[in-house]
Amino acid sequence: MKVVHTSDWHLGQQFYEHNRYEEHQAFLNWLAKELVEVDADLLVVSGDIYHTATPPATAEQQLYAFIKHVKVVSPHLHIVIIAGNHDSANRIETAKPLLQQFDTHVVGKYDKHAPEEVVKLINTRCGAVQVVAMPFLRSADMAQVDGDESGYALAVQQAYQSAYEQISDKSLPVITLGHLHAKGGDISTDSERNITIGGFDSIHADVFGDTPDYVALGHLHKAQKVANNEAIRYSGTPFPMSFSERNYKHQILLIEFSGKQVREVTPRFVPRHKQVILLPEKGGATLDELCQNIEGLELPTDEEVPKPYLRLRLNANETDSQFRHKIEQALAGKRVHFCGIERVSQVTDNEDTPLFEDLSKVNDLAPLTLLELAYKEQIDKESALPQELQACLETVLVALNEQGEL
Repeated sequence: MKVVHTSDWHLGQQFYEHNRYEEHQAFLNWLAKELVEVDADLLVVSGDIYHTATPPATAEQQLYAFIKHVKVVSPHLHIVIIAGNHDSANRIETAKPLLQQFDTHVVGKYDKHAPEEVVKLINTRCGAVQVVAMPFLRSADMAQVDGDESGYALAVQQAYQSAYEQISDKSLPVITLGHLHAKGGDISTDSERNITIGGFDSIHADVFGDTPDYVALGHLHKAQKVANNEAIRYSGTPFPMSFSERNYKHQILLIEFSGKQVREVTPRFVPRHKQVILLPEKGGATLDELCQNIEGLELPTDEEVPKPYLRLRLNANETDSQFRHKIEQALAGKRVHFCGIERVSQVTDNEDTPLFEDLSKVNDLAPLTLLELAYKEQIDKESALPQELQACLETVLVALNEQGEL
């Protein structure tokens, strides 16, 4: 049996205000061909199908058109999709009756009173497989969560255990899906969002237990193994979600089973549809240096080749008040999607890591950190933030996420 693992498509996302529809469609077209080439039996998508809880209609149409097309070119293929933290659980669930006609199973939410609903028995041409399709877990979805890290991890573990108890035939291979931050995983802070407060969504790989033969994870954008385990993996995003991800090796994963045994896991690298350019690669540059670098860019002249994304890093101590005008002049006639300018200052002469003086970085501040600062400033500088306030913040964040406001 051949299984393809992918995640974090983020359909509907705009990249610095540039529409990515064409880029997303290029990936979906490539994926359909890959599924045929590897002769896949099962496709699992581990969350964040969409970029927001209220995606544009074009993004939903892309997903449904892909499923319809792939069932034509690979009629034996089965598909399992779970909701991620960017997705609306209700929106994902709404399409369930329709998608079942295309051998596609979608799970938007986990009901602690009906754990059997996340367990899917898939009958492929190579035999049956049990898929534990666990979507992104919010505290409200699970049993009582204590106000600490171990409490959240225990609740997640109990959710998985409750699902495993619904598996009737233990002789079949088990594939477990999840959308979460496993401890030790490399995170892209520019584009990955943690909405469970306190960092409690970072949990140990032990929560998956010994039942699954392969764990297909989503949420972290870099393809990687978890706990150095070949059978617990993030597939990562199929394209960069930020400039910090420009050097990622974007891929899908092909998992080949022999019975319950994972025989081999092979990355299938996704071709880069649009290049992502950061000038300079490290640190900042003077205005003159930036203009020279722009002039020296080797850009595609063929109108059929997509324009690359370009973002510039200007030294923070640059004093020329005409810098924007001069950069615009340097960019005139260049076939690029311009993604703005970052003001950069070095901590020390030997420091490679820049500090970004960019107002957009305010979005990176954790809501819990802001609440803690406000509490100490306005209420009690000596005491820790009460658990009740943390719980209230989590409720608000979850509600905003469902409404697409985060």
